[in-house]
Amino acid sequence: MPRGGRLTPCDVRSKSPSPEKEADAAQRETFKPLSLRRGVWGEVKTHINQPIFGKMQISDQELVSLIIEPDKRQNAFELLLKKYQQKIYWHIRKMVIAHDDADDVVQETFIKVWQGLQNFRGDAQLYTWIYRIATNESLNFLQKKRRRNHIPLETESEDSMDLLNTLESSISQDYISGDEIQLKLQKALLQLPDKQRLVFNMKYYDDMKYEDIAEITGTSVGALKASYHLAVKKIEDFLNKDS
Repeated sequence: MPRGGRLTPCDVRSKSPSPEKEADAAQRETFKPLSLRRGVWGEVKTHINQPIFGKMQISDQELVSLIIEPDKRQNAFELLLKKYQQKIYWHIRKMVIAHDDADDVVQETFIKVWQGLQNFRGDAQLYTWIYRIATNESLNFLQKKRRRNHIPLETESEDSMDLLNTLESSISQDYISGDEIQLKLQKALLQLPDKQRLVFNMKYYDDMKYEDIAEITGTSVGALKASYHLAVKKIEDFLNKDS
C-alpha cells in the first residue's frame, strides 16, 4: 500500500515498471519493421527491416568519426539505427501513444536524421541531436493531428481525450499493463501540456540529465526544473484526488 494511502509517482515507479520494461517481451514479437521510402534513401541499404534488440558496443564518438567520412556514412547510419531505433521508438510512443502513429513518426525522424548526416560535424552530442529531431517530429505530429481534428492549438482538453481513448485501447496491446496505478499515472500525464509531458518523460522515465534535456528542447535548465516539478505536482494532485 502507498504510504498513508496516498498514490505518488514514487509509489508508481517502485511498483510498476516503465512502459518500456513492461512491454519488452511483447515488443520483441510486435515491433513492426519500418517501411522506409526507397526514393528518399537512394542507395542506402539499411537493415531496418529487421527488429533490433542486441546491445551495440560502438560509442557515439566512434559513430561520429564514421559519419564525417562520406564513404563510411552509409555504414554509420546502419549502426546508428541499430543503436537508436528502439530508444527513439519509445521516446516517440510515450508522446503519440498509438503504435501506428509512433511508427510513422519514427520513420520521418530517421529520414531527417539520414538527410542531416552529411552536415553533422559533431558540434552537438549525437544522441541529443537525434532526440531533438525525434522530439520536434513528435510535437509537429501532435499539432498536425489537432488541426486535422479541428482542435484549437491552445485547447488541449479534447486532444487529451483522444489520446486517452488511444491509451485505453492500448491496455490489451503492448503499451502498458492494466495495472490500476500505472494506468492512472498515464492518464495523469495526458492532462499535461505536450512540452511539460515531454520533459517529465525524459526526466522521470529516461532519467536524462537536465543539461541534455536542455540541449534537446532548447530550454534553459532552470526552466526545465521548474517545468518538471510543476508536472510532478499536477500528477500527484491527479493521483490523490480520488484516493
